Amino acid sequence: MIRDDKRIRIIIGHYGSGKSEFAMNYVTKLRNEVEGKVALSDLDVVNVYFRTREKKDLLNSLDILPIYSSIDAPTLDLPAISPQIMSPITDSSYSYVMDVGGDNVGARVVGRFHELIEKADYDMFCVVNANREYTQSVEDVIGHIRSIEKSSGLKVTGLVNNTHLVRSTTIDDVLKGQKLVEQVSRQYDIPVKYIVCLEELVPQLPEGLEGEIFPIKLYMREAWM
Repeated sequence: MIRDDKRIRIIIGHYGSGKSEFAMNYVTKLRNEVEGKVALSDLDVVNVYFRTREKKDLLNSLDILPIYSSIDAPTLDLPAISPQIMSPITDSSYSYVMDVGGDNVGARVVGRFHELIEKADYDMFCVVNANREYTQSVEDVIGHIRSIEKSSGLKVTGLVNNTHLVRSTTIDDVLKGQKLVEQVSRQYDIPVKYIVCLEELVPQLPEGLEGEIFPIKLYMREAWM
């Protein structure tokens, strides 16, 4: 259960992994599971598309604090990080989700605060899409994890299978990704935490898979996308 994860949940993943979609679904489920304050920070200063900051109005309506660039201007995209990201790290009354940029460069942002995060207790989940270039093999995924760990100064604590082709995703895609993350889990000694799946595909999943089934909605994709 997501309520049993560590108070600070850091979400990482390669470009196209669906990292931000998972972060949005995760934080909305978390809001329903826990009492007190919930915050989501968008720390992706590398990729300008499909970022959780685009859903700030929805987050506010759900009583989730959105934290993003210190420059709130729709026509600007500046690599600025609000000092507000510090507060939920040090304030234990927050349940905190951090959506981090998609490579080792993006991970440097959270690395600036790694000593505080380590003291506060955290989980760092690596979102894997086996249909994307650079994360299609065990060696690729482990290489990606190591580069993130080196840049952030933090350790990945769980794997998330989010193998998809957006609305064209089939159960075979999910199972393909599951095979990959289970192999990574054994070789790198990291548990598979979640199996992400479109809600309509959940009944097709077989029993006995490693990880908790995590049905999602597509918050980050408009109906026409």
